[in-house]
Amino acid sequence: QVELVESGGGSAQAGESLRLSCAASGDTHTLSYMGWFRQAPGKQREAVALFNLPNNLTLYHDSVSRRFRIYRDNGDATVTLLMNNLELADTGTYYCAADWPWENGRWYRTAGGDYWGQGTQVTVSA
Repeated sequence: QVELVESGGGSAQAGESLRLSCAASGDTHTLSYMGWFRQAPGKQREAVALFNLPNNLTLYHDSVSRRFRIYRDNGDATVTLLMNNLELADTGTYYCAADWPWENGRWYRTAGGDYWGQGTQVTVSA
């Protein structure tokens, strides 16, 4: 079993930065990838960034690829999402996740998964 604990988030103005961290514990050696999902009010939950643990490769949703960066801290199973130049559309609840099943071959969509954090709110204002 794996537990994911999130930290960070909060409120920011457009153009500012926020940082989210996700610490995995338990059977972390079994994980292949970790990442962050975002769910805006009334919208489907979608991943914005993925970090491949064995090879450090990253994937980004088109909406954030030029502004967000995901990285691993100190080689541990802690993944941080640095969100720069925040936009109003970045507002939502952010969830850390690991090894989620891809929906129809799309890494940023899922209909399940066993490992999720509790969610943390990010609110961007003008």
